[in-house]
Amino acid sequence: MNILDENIINNQCQLLRSWRIPFRQIGFSIGRQGLQDKGIITLLHTLRRPTFFTRDDDFYDCNLSHAGYCLVYLAVRKDEVAIFMRRLLHYKKFDTEAKRMGLVIRVSHAGLSVWRLHTQQQIRFGWTD
Repeated sequence: MNILDENIINNQCQLLRSWRIPFRQIGFSIGRQGLQDKGIITLLHTLRRPTFFTRDDDFYDCNLSHAGYCLVYLAVRKDEVAIFMRRLLHYKKFDTEAKRMGLVIRVSHAGLSVWRLHTQQQIRFGWTD
């Protein structure tokens, strides 16, 4: 299940819908508006294998990794969110929920930086890897 933070703008949500990428958005179809970071983490614990997408860099923290969900920090402009979400969801190493669980991922133009559960080392991937 893909969960979008409420900070993802409407035209990016529309683009995701046009590509048939399923999602629920905090404050609209799940949770409530204004939900704080701790509340989002609590919500993720109640869902089945969610991948949470946000532009909030507070979520790119290895201490937040958990076997039951994936956190994705999109370090891109607000009008590029949908494109980079789709790129991540089609990236061979992370193209299924099972492959993403336990990860905290930073998505940027340069590529992906990943923290895995129970590791102390960040792994980097280029978009062409």
